[in-house]
Amino acid sequence: MDDALVIGGTRFIGRHLVAELLEADYDVTLLNRGTRENPFDADERVSHVEGDRTNDSALESAAMTVDPDAVFDCVAYHPKDVRAATRIFDDCEAYVYVSSGAAYGREEIPKREGETPLEACTADQAVDETGATYGNRKAEGDRAVFAAAENGVRAMSVRPPIVYGPHDYTERLDWWIDRVDRFDRVLVPGDGTNVRHRVYVEDVASALRIVAERGDAGEAYNVGDRRLVTLAEMVDLVADQLDAAVDVVTAGPRELEAGEIELDDYPLYRAYPHVLSTAKLAALGWESTPLETAMERTVADHRESDRDGGDNGPDREAEERVLGILDTF
Repeated sequence: MDDALVIGGTRFIGRHLVAELLEADYDVTLLNRGTRENPFDADERVSHVEGDRTNDSALESAAMTVDPDAVFDCVAYHPKDVRAATRIFDDCEAYVYVSSGAAYGREEIPKREGETPLEACTADQAVDETGATYGNRKAEGDRAVFAAAENGVRAMSVRPPIVYGPHDYTERLDWWIDRVDRFDRVLVPGDGTNVRHRVYVEDVASALRIVAERGDAGEAYNVGDRRLVTLAEMVDLVADQLDAAVDVVTAGPRELEAGEIELDDYPLYRAYPHVLSTAKLAALGWESTPLETAMERTVADHRESDRDGGDNGPDREAEERVLGILDTF
């Protein structure tokens, strides 16, 4: 495969995917509305087709104009979009849909492709725009991929959990980096052993390329850091990269009440461990970036940006009230 069409491609996962594809000597075309700055504008290997991916006519025009070998769908948030793309690009060598670990519908450790059930999706959920139905819609998109494969399309799915790394506009990890950078005491919800699978963005990009090149039609592939760390260990990783000495202070629901904080107010916290098996992807030859390297790049990008994640978690004044209560114990 030589020519790739990336639907999206300028913000986060798509941006790193384009860099990955260029490194692998692909010629790349971006399909998006052109409303955001294009970081590849000066690169002659990257073309741009303007269009709204929710408009089937825009996809059909791109299919005729670009005739790509591989299509990477980074911004399909409704099942109808996946069904349209797999129909319009049915003759390409690979269609890869960016799904989500949120598509899984049962809590078990770890969650495995083809074994752990997916979320159900009603007709109303399929067209909903709220975050409450995100997992349902992603699961139905997966089912659209499987149906397309049964009809002869080489369609596949990649399921990441929480993605972090340079250019992360969600700023979830930025909130923690900012805390470690500014304070010598960092409050961690629960007992610090909370486990929520995360994945470095460059590893998602390499997974998408590898699945396009080596994956099997109709299959889904989990992608995630091969080494998992607890929330407290993640804070320590950040501190190591910032060369900062921090005291991790844990607080349960009763202690957090002093600041009118709940456990779920903290970014990257999840009550039940969320772990994805990545063995199936690793069998294709995919490898995970060492956590220290991933965090080093993430922290360096944070420091060069103006992101602080301020909207993602409790304010420091509320946390100070909690710390004050803990100091009296």
